[in-house]
Order: sequence, then structure tokens, then C-alpha cells
Amino acid sequence: MRDPNHYGIATYYTVMNRRKFIKRGILATLGAGLFTGLYTWQIEPFWLEFVKRKMPVANLPKRLIGKTIMQISDIHIGDRFDYHFIIDSFEKAKKWSPDYVVYTGDYIQNDSKKQFIQLPEVLKHCVKGKLGTFGVLGNHDYGMRYTEQNVADEVCSQLSKAGIEVLQNTQKEAGGLNFIGFDDVQGLNFYPHRVMNYYNESKANVVLCHNPDVCDLDVWNGYKGWILAGHTHGGQCKPPFFKPPILPVKNKRYTKGEIDLYDGRKLYINRALGHLKQVRFNVRPEITIFELEKA
Repeated sequence: MRDPNHYGIATYYTVMNRRKFIKRGILATLGAGLFTGLYTWQIEPFWLEFVKRKMPVANLPKRLIGKTIMQISDIHIGDRFDYHFIIDSFEKAKKWSPDYVVYTGDYIQNDSKKQFIQLPEVLKHCVKGKLGTFGVLGNHDYGMRYTEQNVADEVCSQLSKAGIEVLQNTQKEAGGLNFIGFDDVQGLNFYPHRVMNYYNESKANVVLCHNPDVCDLDVWNGYKGWILAGHTHGGQCKPPFFKPPILPVKNKRYTKGEIDLYDGRKLYINRALGHLKQVRFNVRPEITIFELEKA
């Protein structure tokens, strides 16, 4: 090391302090990056949030005021993350004792044949409503390139055995609330007109679909009311103050949460309970609980 007098004492300590500052800055940056990576991989993907919302429904029978609908979406059972998190989440959700439970698609990852052993193991713990339990299919439930009918049939069979009634372009009334279910728009059986041509607007209706892009299609026949969807995972990673960089929908307005469609329809997009890849940032996994009230 050179003699401090070579620079002058003040100059020497200025140089040394600058070097320490830079070194500490680099270490702090590396530390922050390591923590962020650990957080997005091992903490937030398992940090479940129960989100409570009011749901005003037209023509709601008086006896259903205050009853609850629990929405669970995109559990993605497979080998890419520990599906025991889904089982644990189901057990926590049961404590809310929901009156209705709806599942809005993507029950499997479709990455291994083991999923058909894993899915029934998970569904043994599925949450069921006191008045009704319904589900619709998502794109991943149709297998590779969303074209495998046999995969969708197996998923439907396992859901049915678990007590989840799958609505494929059909509707079912339970306890005074009518659930209308669309098959997935990317799957093989998207025929919403089969149910929307005959829906009764005088009933208390709620629509279930997987992909919110369906809201922009000409299939609604004047429907006014709630639409519950999933699919987006809320982008799964969202920088603060910015939109998610990756969003699997055409309409980038459809990210997450409650969205007014300004025509009498109200869309709610669940952020998903599971994930295709075990990474989340600023978009915690969600189970939604709606409290019914008269519109």
C-alpha cells in the first residue's frame, strides 16, 4: 500500500471510503437479490390469502342473504411444486364453512401421468359447500395443446367422484342460486350458447368460466351479473406500480380481482391457489370468499 502522504491524508481517506462504499453497495445488492429470489421461490408461493368480497346478486332469495360462495381456482396438481400445499390450503378453507364452493378450472399441470394418482389424493381433502359444489374445466384440463378429450374426461370423472359437479355449458340451481358453467374457450367443447340461449334472467345467476377473455365474446345474450374466472394467476409476478409483464389473456385489462364491465356484468378474477412454476412476487395465492347480498 502506498504511503498516505503520497496522496495527502484527506485524499487517501476519501479514496478508501469510496472503495468501502462501493463494496458495501455491491454486497447489499447481492444480499437483496438473494433475499428476493428466496422470497419469490420459497415464501410467497405458499403465503395463502383469503380475500373477502361482497357479491350483490339480482333476484337473490331473502334466505340466501349473508350466505357465502368460496372460489378456488388453478390448483395445478403435478410435479412442479409440492401439492401438499393445496391439501393444507383446503383444510384451512374448510374452517370458513362455505355455503357454496366453486372451482374455476386447471386442476392439473399435465406434466406427468402421475397427476392422475396425485389429483384424487388431493381431492380427498377438497372443500365442499353446504348447499352446492360446482366446477368448470380449464385449458390445462384438456392435456397437451388442449386437445386431449381423454384427459378432460378423466379430470371430470375424478371431480365427480370427489363431489364436485362439473358444469360443461350447463346450469344447475342449488338452494335458490343458479350456477351457469362454460367449458374452457381453449378446449374442445366451448359451446356457451347451449346454456346462454336458455338462461333465465329472473333467477339469481352466477357464471363460472376459466378464461376471462370469454367476457369479450358475443355469447352473453344480455346477461347481467357476476362472472367468476381464473387463468391469469394475476400475472404471478408483478413489479410494484407496474402491470404484470406476462399475462396469458388477449385483454390485458383482465389481470386480477374485481372488474366492472360497464354493461351490467361484473368480473372477478381469482389469483389462483397453485402455480405452473413455483414463483410469485407481489401476487399471493388466493382463495376468495363472497358474501351474498341483494343487488
